[in-house]
Amino acid sequence: MDSADVQRAVWRMAHEVIEANQGIEDVILIGLQTGGVSMADALAGALNAIASVEVPVGTLDVAFYRDDIGLRPVLPEAVTHIPWSLDGRTVVLCDDVLFTGRTIRAALNALSDYGRPRAVQLAVMIDRGHRELPIRPDYVGKNLPTRRDEVVDVHVDGVDLGEMMR
Repeated sequence: MDSADVQRAVWRMAHEVIEANQGIEDVILIGLQTGGVSMADALAGALNAIASVEVPVGTLDVAFYRDDIGLRPVLPEAVTHIPWSLDGRTVVLCDDVLFTGRTIRAALNALSDYGRPRAVQLAVMIDRGHRELPIRPDYVGKNLPTRRDEVVDVHVDGVDLGEMMR
């Protein structure tokens, strides 16, 4: 995907969020550190342009909620910033790439520390398959089947597919 493809996908997903939630008055976007933060910001910009409503955007670091603590070093990515209660709101978790689903499972656990949302939805730019948990995104920029040893890099200029360093 090039930058125009990414932009079109963000706008399409923004329209889907509005339609699925019958507006965005009770929607909060939470970007997962680090790749999901730019995704949440882009989605918020599109939602604001389409609906003329400023959607709150927070960030969430799930490092301490992962199920692989002890298998690999715990490296907190960045700050969690959720300054509002999530009670009764619709949270749209945003991430750049959905792979095994384990990061999303950790995010769901982490969200419970900030309240009880009415609903949690998932928006990802790339769904690359290989799920290890029963997690499915609600909004997808592109389904990109990959091999397990490939790497997907999402950035403002597009999406790159490469080989994992051995």
